[in-house]
Amino acid sequence: MGMITVFANQKGGVGKTTTAANLGAYLAQAGKRVLLVDFDPQGNLTSSVGCSNDGEGIYEIISGKVEPQSVICKTPVEQLMLVPSSVNLSGANVELVNEENRERFLHEALDPLRGQFDYIYIDCPPSLGILTLNGLVAADNVIVPLQCEYFAMEGLTQLLDSITAVQRSHNKRLAVLGILFTMYDGRTRLAQEVVEQVLGYFGETVFRTIIPRNVRLSEAPSHGVPIPLYDRECSGARAYEQLSQEVLARG
Repeated sequence: MGMITVFANQKGGVGKTTTAANLGAYLAQAGKRVLLVDFDPQGNLTSSVGCSNDGEGIYEIISGKVEPQSVICKTPVEQLMLVPSSVNLSGANVELVNEENRERFLHEALDPLRGQFDYIYIDCPPSLGILTLNGLVAADNVIVPLQCEYFAMEGLTQLLDSITAVQRSHNKRLAVLGILFTMYDGRTRLAQEVVEQVLGYFGETVFRTIIPRNVRLSEAPSHGVPIPLYDRECSGARAYEQLSQEVLARG
């Protein structure tokens, strides 16, 4: 059975989409069957792996209009597939509010796909709203990308409290797979202090791999490919390759 992981952080621009795309790509290149699920109305994950967000996608799946298999797209990386998103998904924020079991729509959509993939990665919007709640209920575990700055640390506590609430009320199997430092600039004292404080408090929950601030990581999505197909030798690529080995080691 495939493992479902959600990338969650209520703060935008912390590397959720970048991590989902690039970690997924390296796991696929390691021989794993990986499905990316773009659950953000902005559709950045969809475009970052060269797929179109003009047609049917995750919104139509959770609305019961199409079967998941009919919208799964191939990406430039063999064994890396994608369920795309589009602006249509923004309507789900309103439509799901009054639905019974509104937090389980994504779970019901993805559960039948578990047997077809080793890893299913859900990229959520930068909020703690109904879409992120659906991601947390559907997932086995969470990866929390954490930008190395002061305000990101403040938001981490709120996010972990939300995860605990979901564990208690909706998804008892949910666990934090790891906290991932992103956009690290070792030249700044603040970044070093954030790493030290989070490591000191959360210990083994923190991934040892640290993703550096790297312009090549920012460029790759505009070419519609993950970083191993854009610049495999850059520091960001090497970091994500190392992270993939760490994820495999964690099972």
